[in-house]
Amino acid sequence: MIKPLREKHAADYVIANVENAAGGFGITPEMARKVFSYGVDIQTSGNHIWDRHEIIKYFDERPKLLRPANYPSRSPGIGSYVETIGNWKIATLNLMGRTYMKDIDCPFQVADRELTVLRRETDIIFVDFHAEATSEKQAMLYYLDGKVTAVIGSHTHVQTADEHVSKRGTAYITDAGMTGAHDSIIGMEKEPSLYRFLTGVPKRFTTAADDVKLSGVVVKVDPTEGRAHHLERFRLDFEIENFRSDAAFSDI
Repeated sequence: MIKPLREKHAADYVIANVENAAGGFGITPEMARKVFSYGVDIQTSGNHIWDRHEIIKYFDERPKLLRPANYPSRSPGIGSYVETIGNWKIATLNLMGRTYMKDIDCPFQVADRELTVLRRETDIIFVDFHAEATSEKQAMLYYLDGKVTAVIGSHTHVQTADEHVSKRGTAYITDAGMTGAHDSIIGMEKEPSLYRFLTGVPKRFTTAADDVKLSGVVVKVDPTEGRAHHLERFRLDFEIENFRSDAAFSDI
């Protein structure tokens, strides 16, 4: 599905948030390799990145799997990456919010620190801001407006309809949406979620498999200035064999 999309939009670079790619919780090295083979250039993540312990060693193997940059510096992996594509360099920065999330380093201050380094190499900078609160995502847009090419929200799994490009050339959407079963409650079978809401009693989640769709956005960029000039969201039917065991919830 990714390769036809690349051709359709003449995409030079594909970013996918893969933190729930392994059956809805975390990602394994095997799944990360599969995602790269599908035509994804770089993978971002979020609060579920540590759910599969075996992924920790993989960070040394493939630095293009990012964890949020505002995790403590001793955490495995890195939070940003710069890659040369043709005549241009493209930077990806992964950040995570703190509202209703883990109490880690301030994403705004870490963004300042990371951008000081990244802007020495390129003006084309994409930010995956993995956060719960809409307000925190919007705040990040206004904080980074004109400083980055795009701020793309992830984490809530529900695609929003507020996509736009600011006057200063920063593309934004609160949430790019999930790739997963849409006949579900954020990708999980409905019954366990309903049981939790109705009783307050924990029940094991099971990955849903019906009405699978691939969601995301396409950003068009002026590479000479790193300014976005168009943002388009999409949500497409997605066919995959054995989806339940192979479940991909890549937010971007």
